[in-house]
Amino acid sequence: MDFNLENAVQYHYDQFPPQELDYSRFVGALVKATDAIARYDQMIKNMHNSEIFLAPLRNQEAVISSRMEGTVSTMDEILKYEADYGNDGADSSHVRSDVIETILYQRALRSAQGAMEDGYKLSISMVKGIHQRLLSLGRGATKAPGKFKTEQNYLADRQKKNILFVPISPEKLNDGLEALFNYINESDHPELIKTAVAHVEFESLHPFQDGNGRIGRMLITLMLWSSGTISAPHFYISGYFEENKDAYIDIMRKVSEDGDWTQWCLFFLDAIEKQAIRNLSIAEGIRGLYEDMKPIFSDILSSKYSVNALDFVFTNPVFRNNRFTNNSGIPSATAARFARVLSEKGVISVIEQPAGRRPALYSFEPLLKLVRV
Repeated sequence: MDFNLENAVQYHYDQFPPQELDYSRFVGALVKATDAIARYDQMIKNMHNSEIFLAPLRNQEAVISSRMEGTVSTMDEILKYEADYGNDGADSSHVRSDVIETILYQRALRSAQGAMEDGYKLSISMVKGIHQRLLSLGRGATKAPGKFKTEQNYLADRQKKNILFVPISPEKLNDGLEALFNYINESDHPELIKTAVAHVEFESLHPFQDGNGRIGRMLITLMLWSSGTISAPHFYISGYFEENKDAYIDIMRKVSEDGDWTQWCLFFLDAIEKQAIRNLSIAEGIRGLYEDMKPIFSDILSSKYSVNALDFVFTNPVFRNNRFTNNSGIPSATAARFARVLSEKGVISVIEQPAGRRPALYSFEPLLKLVRV
């Protein structure tokens, strides 16, 4: 092996779940995080259609969480893909693989949410299903989608050729996963603490060849939702982790190196608090824009369908004209007129002019400015 193992941190065998957590050190952080996420959730509960306001946050999470693993795509690329192919449409060979991988992140998360709505618990088999979907196309398809590792994997600093962390061995993985999901489903730790501990444990197990970071961050959303901490599966944390990536990785390693679960819990609770405040601000900005745009759409369109048009462009801020005419719930001739009028008035922008059988591509820039990352 070309990589140096000398200073690598080894997985914390027989130390999970932690027997003692120093609650005195993080009770204040727990109160702040609980309050912040409750305020965020209350706003979601008060929305008449949370999907309109929160779809952009889900796109943000897919872009950022994938970017943390070296998959670089932009919000605009993701939205253009959805405009061309829909949420579950065919995958075009000329679309960049990074875009495909980010789209797969969204699909995997939605699929897990659907399974849980059908009554399935978070489990080993569910995680395998998430992985199967996450790596079903593109580069991931060669990395054993839906199958646990059979060889030892490592987390490395590729530039310095140093192994940073050695996850659990394949031989012990099944026992480790059973302990993790037993903890998730049975522990009486406060939910935010349980989510913190479960996240770092999943990352330490590193059960797959690839995709572990993305699935580990999905588990945060799914755990908070399944526990009732949030009323809808719309809390995303990767923005904070990306901004503090070095600390995120170092403090996770300290769990195995020094048994310091408490410092990790402090970091995680701060992440929850800060990201809840940020998510609340973004969602309030989107809601404010929606309220500002409601009379504008009404005045410009002078139609009983003006709210349909408004809801469509908020849910699909980049869209092809044919999807607007077919999927907005507006008679097609009326929808075609709406697109033309909204474009003439500068409310939506033309990204691509119609060409042959290819419809025009529009964007709703006021919303995109709020959510681009």
